[in-house]
Amino acid sequence: MARAGSGGIWPWLGLAAVLVAADQVTKQLILASYQLGDSTTITGFFNIVRAHNTGAAFSFLADAGGWQRWFFTAVGVAAAVFIVWMLRSHPGQKLFAFALACILGGALGNVIDRLMHGYVVDFLDFHWDFLAGIFPGGHFPAFNIADAAITVGAVALILDEILRVRRGR
Repeated sequence: MARAGSGGIWPWLGLAAVLVAADQVTKQLILASYQLGDSTTITGFFNIVRAHNTGAAFSFLADAGGWQRWFFTAVGVAAAVFIVWMLRSHPGQKLFAFALACILGGALGNVIDRLMHGYVVDFLDFHWDFLAGIFPGGHFPAFNIADAAITVGAVALILDEILRVRRGR
């Protein structure tokens, strides 16, 4: 359980809530300011765009006919329940709990989109010429704050596991 002074689960749920709020505010700004497909060049490698993703990462199953909305919503809700359970069990493991909170915030941000719109709003568009052989025009698939939080959380989980294994030696 939690170590003394760890603050329990609440700081981690607070972090997840901040991530959900930041994700939803930025998406609402995009929805209010851009039409689907609109783009603003920010730098030579970064644009703000409005894209809709009915699938999962890299538009996986985006053209599946609609059932994927509910499937990915259910997966996101199930993941959120599991993560809250894990946070209750390990709130004092700071890097692990940070990773879970980031993934929780990201998952909930995208679940909210699926429930409200039927798709996830993406708007961060990075592009480099060296990616042209992998992605059309060198544009990495557009993503959002929730996706970034999930990625940071996944990297933190990997780092936490590497550190845990090293401590065990």
